Amino acid sequence: MEFTTLHNEQVMLKPMEKSDIEGILEAATYPEIWRYLSITIDSLIDTQKYVANALANKESGVEFPFVIMDPKTKTIIGSTKIMDIDEKNSRLEIGFTWLTPAYWRTAVNTNCKYLLLQYCFEVLKLRRVQIKTDHENKRSQKAIERIGAQKEGVLRNHMMRKDGTIRNTVMYSVTNEDWPAVKRKLEEMIER
Repeated sequence: MEFTTLHNEQVMLKPMEKSDIEGILEAATYPEIWRYLSITIDSLIDTQKYVANALANKESGVEFPFVIMDPKTKTIIGSTKIMDIDEKNSRLEIGFTWLTPAYWRTAVNTNCKYLLLQYCFEVLKLRRVQIKTDHENKRSQKAIERIGAQKEGVLRNHMMRKDGTIRNTVMYSVTNEDWPAVKRKLEEMIER
């Protein structure tokens, strides 16, 4: 699968590069970002490891990492990934999305999901895109449901959190049959 820079007036999703380390570090050093994620970035070393891992996974074809940029300021404001790429079954996952807190509760995440889903269904012609989150992350669940993804269920005892506790995972998906209605909903949200 081929991925490229995606953008509109609200957001730019640029393929992650090693040169993005400083910008990622500046956007990432807020502890509240990492509460539900499997890592924490709070130092240059953490950021270097995060980028090296993402780029290694990109090289092996299992992920494709983007940095999220504010097109007006040209600054990095977060990151997201295409993960669990399965070309044979025409599916993948959008995940590990984080934003610097100044962009929480803005139109940025909605625009990111719109651009990614549009690319997945209209360019890559996929059949399924999944999104998952921690069962305790109610804000993320509401955001996923708000864009029109269908809740499929909860994977019990699915993962270990970085603090050693067990995480249940709430699974969502958008299928190619869902995409026209989800697209209309997202476009209405974006136009507001």
